[in-house]
Amino acid sequence: MHISVLFLFFLLHTVLAAPLSANEAERRSCGNDVSEDDARSFEEQFRIDLSNASRNDTDFGLDRVAPISVVWHVVYATAPTTVGNLPDSAISSSISAMNSHYAGSGFSFTLSRVTRTPNPYWFYYADQDTGAETSMKNALHVGGRNVLNVYTVGVGNGFLGYAVFPWKWSYKDGVVILYSSVPGGANTNYNQGKTLTHEVGHWLGLYHVFQGNACSGSGDYVNDTPPQQTSTSGCPSYKDTCAGGGPDSIHNYMDYSYDSCMNQFTPGRISRAKMMAELYRGIS
Repeated sequence: MHISVLFLFFLLHTVLAAPLSANEAERRSCGNDVSEDDARSFEEQFRIDLSNASRNDTDFGLDRVAPISVVWHVVYATAPTTVGNLPDSAISSSISAMNSHYAGSGFSFTLSRVTRTPNPYWFYYADQDTGAETSMKNALHVGGRNVLNVYTVGVGNGFLGYAVFPWKWSYKDGVVILYSSVPGGANTNYNQGKTLTHEVGHWLGLYHVFQGNACSGSGDYVNDTPPQQTSTSGCPSYKDTCAGGGPDSIHNYMDYSYDSCMNQFTPGRISRAKMMAELYRGIS
């Protein structure tokens, strides 16, 4: 009897306290903001790693690399009703959309496996750096650093997703996205699958285009990204937060624009992703 009461309490708490953002996000938000000090420290180490590998940043172009294997983990809630149990068609559409977004970059993605786990605690509370994230990934993650693990959950706290950078590989590796951000999902303005594309950009080593939130400094460490002081909300016809440096990258997948506004990676960003993929993920 005592155990039954405790279970009922947990169930009610899970349902009633579930984040309101499990279905909708008012604007794009991502858990991969990096401080200037942390970015500078890593970039110094990256240059050392690149030199030790006897490579330089002109060695990486748009050549095709081996397809990246994707393992998709559907985590869903079961009470009071089933939420988040994506059909196979939504997963296939997501992979197809991501391949179209990365078309011409040399990167491609192949779905190798789908897992399904009913767990309301993970579904509602697997935010970044939480116990729910840790236990979820410890139980579900498969493969090495070259395998892309995708987790669809309710996320919460306004995030559409977050990812692990390639130089931070561990069992917590992978990409976590809001389940309703897949193509045709319920998340208005963010339901063309571009949240996955954005987070995979981080998984491949890309910062946000507004990294540093300043008009000076190294920005996102990519030469063909104009300086940008703020993230973009919605889809403005024009935005320039750093006069003289060129318009903001509102159409870049690594900004915070609406899905309908995003349509490009620059050659410099693809080159950086290729460097990161080879050095830290063994993808070439």
